[in-house]
This record gives sequence, C-alpha cells and structure tokens, in this order.
Amino acid sequence: MHIPDGYLNPATCAVLYTGAAPFWYIAAGRVQKMLHTRMVPLLGLFAAFSFVIMMFNLPLPGGTTGHAIGVGISTVVLGPCAAMLAISIALVIQALFFGDGGVTAIGANCFNMAVGGSLAAYLVYTAIAARSSPLSSRRVIGAGAAGYVACNLAAFLAAIELGIQPALYKDPSGTPLYCPYPLHIAIPAMMIGHITVAGLAELIVSAGLVAFLQKRDPQLLRTGSGRRSGISTPTHPQHKALRPLWFGLSVLMVLTPLGIPATGSAWGEWWPPTMRIQRHAPI
Repeated sequence: MHIPDGYLNPATCAVLYTGAAPFWYIAAGRVQKMLHTRMVPLLGLFAAFSFVIMMFNLPLPGGTTGHAIGVGISTVVLGPCAAMLAISIALVIQALFFGDGGVTAIGANCFNMAVGGSLAAYLVYTAIAARSSPLSSRRVIGAGAAGYVACNLAAFLAAIELGIQPALYKDPSGTPLYCPYPLHIAIPAMMIGHITVAGLAELIVSAGLVAFLQKRDPQLLRTGSGRRSGISTPTHPQHKALRPLWFGLSVLMVLTPLGIPATGSAWGEWWPPTMRIQRHAPI
C-alpha cells in the first residue's frame, strides 16, 4: 500500500504531511520521556521488524503482491506513540534508500500506516484485551484483530487518497493528472487483496508474536494504556528464549524477494511516466 511519487498531487501530499506532523510531535515527546527505559532498543527492534515484514511480499491474484505492516504487534508492545515512530522510521528508510513508496508521499504513507494503523490497532486491542491478564488468550485475540483492522484501515485510507485524485485534478481534455483510478476502482482494488490476504498475514503475525511473547518474555506485553503489566521482570537471561524469534526474522529476510517474480498489471507502485511495475504493488 506504499503510494509512489506522481500518484498524489502536491496539495494532497502537503495536507497529509501536515496531518501526520502533530502525531509525530506528540509521539516524539511522549517517547522522549521513556528513553531511560527499554524503549530505545525496542523502538529500533520494531522499526527493523516493520521494515522486514513490509519487504516480505505475498503474491496476490492478478499478478500483484501484498504485505503485512507490523503495526499490530508494534502497538501492542510499544504503545501507539512509539509504534507511530517505529513504523514511520521504517517507511522513511524504505522511501529514501529503496524506492519503496515515494519521497513526496512519505507523509501520506506514514499517515495511513503509522498514524492511522497505530491508532486503529490501539483502539481494537484495548477494546478486546483491556484489563485482561498478560497471559490471557484475549491478548492473542486482541492482537490479531488489531493487526487485521489496522492493516485494512491503512489500505482503505490509501484507496481514498488515490481514488479522489481523478475527480480533483484533470487537464483541459479531462485526463487525470495524477492517479487515474477513481474511487469505484481504487477501493475494491486495494481492499480485496488486504481483506483476503495481506490483512490475514498481519493478523497471523500479530497474534503469533503475542502468543510467543506470553511464553518467552511476558514482560514485553503492556496493558492497553501502555503501562507495564504486573509481571515481574525475569532475572535470568532471555537471549536463549528469544532464539526462535531471531530465527523467524532471519527466515523472513532470506525469503523477502518472494514477491519480486510476480507478474501482471500491478496496482500503484509504477514509475509514473511509463506505467511499468517498479517492484511490487502497493497492496
């Protein structure tokens, strides 16, 4: 769902940068107060995890690919403010160094995935798992639902932003100047793949990692307000317990190119002048 350069007009990009800026400011202020805790390494860890999971593309019908975001588990562990920063960091690195999403669209992509996704995940997770034991199955269910809703909300926001472009900006002959697909095409094209595949991937990742943390390091699981649970911090080293997590991340990194062979008419991440596939679809 990374929006590339050339698909949103400059005014829309500016509005979305402006919309994301207050959330970045508030999130940075709140995270700064927690820099003496484990937040610093965790923020870096989940930014890296989000980067990897978004590069791991799943083939979708029609020759395009989709991906999870990592926003569900990031919000569960870090809280919504730190999750916004972690996902935003991953998106900025992808845009600047890997061409995944446009530089002018960084504000839009961050608004959709980092801001909208984190807030949606926070609301859903707290609604389901609030006041439950850190080892309760409600935490796993809540994390899965949070990831699924957050991923689909981010896709829906991107579809709206792309779909309104033809109605707002046309040349004198009526040809769209930016994204050529109206809402009745943009919304189904984005949502079908996310509801059926990418959203489920986010659900599995979020629920699976919460279940893993319940067994290995439940201290990482926070309540919906971001406060730590009442579980005492383990006194024994955790590096051995976390070996399966590192192994899983390594497998994802090795398998990241899986979506590259996808062929067909991609949706969105083209080079605008040629309408050719840049690397994979933004779904």
